[in-house]
Amino acid sequence: MSKKGVSEELPFGPDTLVYKVMGKMFALTGFDFERISLKNFPEKNQELRAEFDAVLPAYHMNKQHWNMVLTNGRVKDALLREWIDESYDIVVSSLTKKTKEELKNL
Repeated sequence: MSKKGVSEELPFGPDTLVYKVMGKMFALTGFDFERISLKNFPEKNQELRAEFDAVLPAYHMNKQHWNMVLTNGRVKDALLREWIDESYDIVVSSLTKKTKEELKNL
């Protein structure tokens, strides 16, 4: 929530928190925070799944672009924060020029 232009919503029902930047999803989690789904490039997602047993294809999401990370301590917090930043940055880079300018001016 501390990132620029981020909102927290419940578009999929009361059990799934969705974090959006300028209206575009970059992270999803439950209230228990046992897992978080994050966007990344397909090649990077494959690498992460191969390297970490706590990284899986995201449930109900495009499996090429989304990973689900189990937050059970097998992935260090610093690395998880890095992946959250990457997801945010990927979504920001895909925004229209006008929306990027709006974000910049927040």
